[in-house]
Amino acid sequence: MPVRIQTKDFDAGAEIAALRRDNPKVGAVASFIGLCRDANDGTAVTKMTLEHYPGMTEKALEKIVSEAKRRWDVMEVLIVHRVGELKPADQIVLVVVTGAHRGEAFAACEFVMDYLKTRAPFWKKEETPQGARWVEARASDDEAAQRWEPPKSSAA
Repeated sequence: MPVRIQTKDFDAGAEIAALRRDNPKVGAVASFIGLCRDANDGTAVTKMTLEHYPGMTEKALEKIVSEAKRRWDVMEVLIVHRVGELKPADQIVLVVVTGAHRGEAFAACEFVMDYLKTRAPFWKKEETPQGARWVEARASDDEAAQRWEPPKSSAA
C-alpha cells in the first residue's frame, strides 16, 4: 500500500504518473493536495511544524487506505504526508485514488482526506506573531468524517 511520511516536498504529477503506470484499466484519477496556509482562525501563521509518531502513524494511514479500498471499487490509493517545518504555500499532503470510474475515485479520495484529518496521529504547531500554539481538532472535520460512519440503529 503506498503510504509515505516524509520531510521533503513531493511532485504530484510524478506521483500520479507512477500510480497510473500506463494502466489502460484506469479511467479516473482523483487527487487532493493540502497546502499550508498563511492564516488560521484569523491569525497570521508564519510557519507550521507537523509531528507524528513513527510506526503508529504509518499503520493508521495504511488502515485508512485499506478501508477506502474495501468500501469503493478503486485500484490504487496513495497518501504522501509531510512532517517537519512547513511555510505558507508549502504542500502538506497528497491523496491520489485511481479507479475505473470517477464516482468511486472521488468518494474514496474524499473519505481518505476526511479520515486523515480525524484519525491519523499528526500534531500541528503553528508559529504566529503572538507565539507558538498547538492546533486543536476542528468540529467541522469530525462532522465531515461522521458522514462516512454507518447510521446507528436504535433499539426498540
